Amino acid sequence: MTTEPRTAQRRHGTRIPARAQIMGWMLLVLVVVLLSVILIVRQFLHNDVQTQATRGMEQEAREFTTFAETGRDPATGQLFTDPRSLFHSHLKRQYPDTAEALIGVWRTPAGLEPMTQAPDALKPIAADPVILDAIVSSPGTYGQTETAQGQMRWVKVHAVSNGVDAWFITEHFTADATAEADRTVQTLLLVSALGVLLAAVSSWVVAAEILAPVRTVRQAAAEISEHDLTRRIPVEGRDDIAALADQFNAMLDRLEDAFRTQRRFVDDASHELRTPITIVRGNLELLGDDPAEREEVVRLCTDELDRMTRIVEDLLMLAKADRPDFVTPAPVSLAELTSDIEAKARSIADRRWVLEGIGEGEVVVDEQRVTQAMVQLAQNAVQHTEPGSTIRIGSALSLGRISLWVTDEGPGVDPAEVEKIFERFSHGSGPGRGGAGLGLAIVRAIAEAHHGRVRVLSAPGEGATFGLELPATPGTRTAEESDS
Repeated sequence: MTTEPRTAQRRHGTRIPARAQIMGWMLLVLVVVLLSVILIVRQFLHNDVQTQATRGMEQEAREFTTFAETGRDPATGQLFTDPRSLFHSHLKRQYPDTAEALIGVWRTPAGLEPMTQAPDALKPIAADPVILDAIVSSPGTYGQTETAQGQMRWVKVHAVSNGVDAWFITEHFTADATAEADRTVQTLLLVSALGVLLAAVSSWVVAAEILAPVRTVRQAAAEISEHDLTRRIPVEGRDDIAALADQFNAMLDRLEDAFRTQRRFVDDASHELRTPITIVRGNLELLGDDPAEREEVVRLCTDELDRMTRIVEDLLMLAKADRPDFVTPAPVSLAELTSDIEAKARSIADRRWVLEGIGEGEVVVDEQRVTQAMVQLAQNAVQHTEPGSTIRIGSALSLGRISLWVTDEGPGVDPAEVEKIFERFSHGSGPGRGGAGLGLAIVRAIAEAHHGRVRVLSAPGEGATFGLELPATPGTRTAEESDS
C-alpha cells in the first residue's frame, strides 16, 4: 500500500498567483460595471434622441392644427379653403432645424402634390414621392422609415380643405443625433478603457502591498525548522493581515514552547537516566553465581528502576505543566483542603505534625494539584529534619489570596540558593539531598499554573518556611504579581 506525499495531496485548485487573482476579480467587476453603465447610457441617449425628435414633431403638428383651424387667408380674410394656400401660408412662417423637414401634401387627379420646407440637403429625400406615398398610405399618425440619410421618423396630420384630402407631415432625421450619441458613448468607452488600465496597474501594486505580509508569513514558514523557531514577523497596523501575522507569531510561540519543552524533556531524561542505567548495566555485567550476591544485585537494580520510574513520571508531569489542562480549578473549601493535606502529610514520616492555621472560605483551585504540591513540600521538610522534630502546616485566606505553608526546624536555606533549588535536578548545599531534584520544580510549576508563586522564608540554621501564594479565584493575580 502506497500513500501520496502530503504536498501532492494538497496541490489542488488553480495555479494562478493570489496577486493575479485579486487583480483579475477586481478588473472583472470593474469591467462588468463599466460595460453596464455604458450600455445603459447608450440606451438612454438613443431614447433621448427619439424622444426629442417625437416631441419636436408633435409640437409642429399642434402648431399646424391650430393654424388650420384659426388661420386666415391674407387675400380674402376668411378661413383657408385651398390646401395650397393653407400650406404656403403656414410653411413660409416655419424655420425647421437641420434635421427636420415640413411637408404639406394634398391629393390631385394627377397624384400627390407636395410643398416642402426643409434644408436643401434633405429636400430630395423629404419630397420623395415613394416615401410620401408610403407615409400617406400608412394608417397610423406616427412612423419611421429608412432612407439614404438614415432613419427618419415622421408624424402626419390629416386635414380636409374644400373637399380635398391633405396631410401635414413632419419628418425628422435622427442619424446625426444618433451618431452624436454614439460618439459620446465611444468617448465614455475610451475613458473607461483607460480607467480599467489604470485600475489594473493600481490593483497589481495594491495587491502586492496587501499580500506582502502573507508572502512574509509563507517565507517564514518555509524557513522554520525544529532547530530554529525564533523567526517572527513584524506586525504593523490593525487590519486583518496584521491580525494574521500576529496569530502566526503566536503559533510560532506555541511551537517554540512545545519544541523547547520536548527538547528539555529529552535532555533532562537522558541526563538523569544515564546514571541509573549505568549502575544497572554494571551490576548485571558483574552478576555471579552466588545466590546472596544475585539477590543483592536484583535489589540494587530494582531500586534503580524504581528511581528511573519516578524520574520519568516527574519529567512527564513537568512536561504537562505548560498545557492549559494541567490544572482544572473547581470550588473547594479551604478548611477541608488544609485538613486533608495535614492528614496525608502525617503518614509520610515520624515527625511532630502541627496544624497551626486553617483558612476559612471557598476557593477555586485544583484540589489534587495543590495537595500534591503541599505533600511534596512536606516530604521536602521531612528530608531535612530529624525524627521527632516539629513540622507545622497551615493556610490562610485574605484579600482574595490563598496562603499555604509548611514550616520545618531543619538547617534552613542559604539565600543565595533560594532560586536555584526550584530548578530541575538542583539540590541545596545542606544535608538531606535525596531524590532527583525535581520535587520543588513540580511545586513551582503547580503554583505558576494557578497564576501564583512559591515563597521561601529561611535563614541558615533556623529552619525554613515554604509556601504557596495563589489567587482565590482564576483570572486574578497575587499582590506580588500585580506589583511586578
